[in-house]
Amino acid sequence: MSVEAALDELVVRNAEPVLDDIVRRLKSGGIIPYLGPGTVPVDAGVPASYAALAAFFTSKVALPRRARGNPWASAQFIEGRKHRKTLDALMAEAFAAPVAPTALHEALASCPQIPMIVDSWYDGAMRSALAQCGSRGSDWGEVQGITRAGIGEFLWFRFYDAEGDEVAAPEDEWRTLLYKPHGGVTPAHNYLIADSDYVEVLTEIDIQTPIPEIVRTRRTNCGFLFIGCRFDDQMLRLYARQIMKRSKGPYFALVEPEGLTRNELRFFETEAITPLAVSPARLAERLAETV
Repeated sequence: MSVEAALDELVVRNAEPVLDDIVRRLKSGGIIPYLGPGTVPVDAGVPASYAALAAFFTSKVALPRRARGNPWASAQFIEGRKHRKTLDALMAEAFAAPVAPTALHEALASCPQIPMIVDSWYDGAMRSALAQCGSRGSDWGEVQGITRAGIGEFLWFRFYDAEGDEVAAPEDEWRTLLYKPHGGVTPAHNYLIADSDYVEVLTEIDIQTPIPEIVRTRRTNCGFLFIGCRFDDQMLRLYARQIMKRSKGPYFALVEPEGLTRNELRFFETEAITPLAVSPARLAERLAETV
């Protein structure tokens, strides 16, 4: 089957009725949003895609041809030749500009029944939205994946409260958990980005060790909604598959049909993810409209 035929068969283009169901599930806590770099505006002053991050690395360091265009290989080369501190400093520079929450971030923050928000990009917009939501207070917290390179600790993740202070364990009163599996610029500059960062994670992820127990618990009775995500790389597909593992479903993805790859369409079909031709902005509008 051609990509065009697969698009016609899989992608729901008249998605408004399905969107009604998704909004209801989000408001009642039945679906977990899974945010990707596509939720960041392209003019936000930070990389808004893996390709943009790879281009940033290329602009800062003379990279071999084999690493150019691949953010993970680029980061691995930088770490290997210039030390981990250089890589962390470049990531901090790339994401130094504060990203203002979009209407979607704000709409999700205003839904207290959502048990967990997965944010797979490195910016701090979702954290800012939760912090700025007047009705939230301190009823939320965050867990971030961390690199184990050179830290000398058997840790896979760290927890942070609403003020950004590290805590030993999640609080019982956290109604919403913000899960940053690849780390983030705020509050503590944790970054999984180099190939070496993922070696041990990908070795263990099938038995779920790198995924916090609170994440595994909160996903159990929920589905997932992928927003601003691309799955054109095997690592991204693997991570999403493991994070949604043993969850109840259903699963949806907001997509721009043009440009989807055969591997992405196969991933949607294999994982029973319904791709919808809906923009993140439209979802934000519907969330704002629905009381």
